[in-house]
This record gives sequence, C-alpha cells and structure tokens, in this order.
Amino acid sequence: MAKLKSLIKIEGTLDDLTFYKGKEGYLVKTKSGVSANRIKNDPAFARTRENGSEFGKSASSGKILRRAILPMMEDAKDSQVTARLTKVMTQIKNLDTTSPRGQRVVEVGITTPSGQQTLKGFNFNDRAILSTVLLSDVGLDTATGEITLTDFIPAQNLSVPVGATHVSLTSGFLNLDFATGDKDLQLSPVSNLPIDNTTTTVTLTPAAVPTGTGTQGYFLKVAFYQEVNGIQYPLNNGAYNALEILEVL
Repeated sequence: MAKLKSLIKIEGTLDDLTFYKGKEGYLVKTKSGVSANRIKNDPAFARTRENGSEFGKSASSGKILRRAILPMMEDAKDSQVTARLTKVMTQIKNLDTTSPRGQRVVEVGITTPSGQQTLKGFNFNDRAILSTVLLSDVGLDTATGEITLTDFIPAQNLSVPVGATHVSLTSGFLNLDFATGDKDLQLSPVSNLPIDNTTTTVTLTPAAVPTGTGTQGYFLKVAFYQEVNGIQYPLNNGAYNALEILEVL
C-alpha cells in the first residue's frame, strides 16, 4: 500500500492498481492475483477460508452488541467504533477452546472469565474515555444494575469540555445472547445536573432486571449539554460523551 501524492485524486481500478480513499488520505495498492473462486474452492486456501469465516462471525457479534445498546450509543461513539469492537470480538472468539478451527465463535468465548474481562472496560467513544471524563468512584450492584456516585460534585469530578453547562448520566443493564441476538436493555432514568459545586449522590437504577440467559453487561454514559435560554442542547454533537461497559458477567 502506498500514498497517492497528486493534484488529481483517483478512485477505482486502473490496470493492476486500485486507487481508494482511506483514513490517511488517497491510497494505492496492487490488485490481488488470486481469484475469489480459487480462494473459495482451492484446498490450499483452507486456512484463509477458516479465518474469513471466523472474522465474519466476530464482526456480526460486534454488530449485535452495537444494535442492542443503540439508544445509549447513538450520541456516544467514534468513527472507528465498528473496527475497534470487531477487534475485541476477534480476541474473545480466540478464547473459544472447544470449537474446531474456522468455527470458533464469540458466544462461546464470552462465557469464559478471560472473554468477559476482554470486553469489560470497552469505550464506545475513543475521543472520550470514561476514566478521563468521570473523576469519581463508581459503585455497581450487579444484581440490580444500580450505579451509585457518592458525594458527586460535577464541577470537580468531571473533565468538563468548554461550553458545557449541564451533564446527564444514564446507566444501562443488558442481557444479550450472542448466539441468537435476543436482547433486553433496561435503562435508568436520566440524571441531569448543572455543572457546579453542589454535592449530591447520584443513583442510577435501571427500570428492571433484564430477562434472558445470555451475557450481562453494565453500562454507564456521561453526556454534556449547553443551556441557552432555558433549553439544553447537545454539546458538539456528542463528541465529548462517554459510554463504557463497566462490567460483563
């Protein structure tokens, strides 16, 4: 792969070269000499087919999780969250020690302590990591999903972006079956606070304990707003909002 340095920006295929626009600008690479039919049928590419199958399943598992928490993630994500989550799901898939190569899956890997630990702490917005946004101890009751921030002072316990006047905190309690896609997400009421020096104890209690026999995930979201004439507006389209998986069981 090479970068294209030219006043003329090309996208497409020319002879054996493919031009495309990537994250780092306009790039060029040579066309693959191996046909799709050969990769699909040639025994020499068995490992390639196995890797491709497992990668596809890992990507699908990431999609299942993103859709399950869409109400929380919609304004708390970065442009690379799909790729980053697929990478984590691939690591979890690798912890499936019972399925044959080419058939390893996230739904098996996530049942292991190592698989759960791998997903724990994932931040959906890489521009706003929860541990750098929220400077406060967080209490979690895994039986009810209730999250508690004791003696919380918004002006002191937050890294406040310029222009923010208010903050909203929300918790989520998810039960997700990665094999079937069945999901149940229970959210807490939103706790909206002015960013000042008032001390308060924030208690975020999900509406109910989610049903199902899948993996349980516990989420905390911090979102910033700017109040103008009594109306709160999302700050910079959610660029500073944080969303993290606090625990996985």
